[in-house]
Amino acid sequence: MEALKPLVFKKGGKQRLGKGFSLNELKKAGLNPKKALKLGISIDVRRRTMHEENVEKLKRLLEAKQQEETQKQKSKRKTEEERKEKAKRGKREKSKT
Repeated sequence: MEALKPLVFKKGGKQRLGKGFSLNELKKAGLNPKKALKLGISIDVRRRTMHEENVEKLKRLLEAKQQEETQKQKSKRKTEEERKEKAKRGKREKSKT
């Protein structure tokens, strides 16, 4: 997985990739620093600026992670249901013989 890097602005208005997201950007996106680190998002506590582009990046990432999580849960439920069905079929076959 590639590292998610924020855009920061140099003097003169030039953009570059920063080391990490500011605490304000994380807060605005609805993340606390501990959860951000668990998700692999870098934090730069020295940064004080907040850019909307970075907040939008974080929100998109959170939505994608939530979709992945729901898909994993659905597939997990399916495999559990399939396993239960196989077990039921096996019991029926044993009782017939």
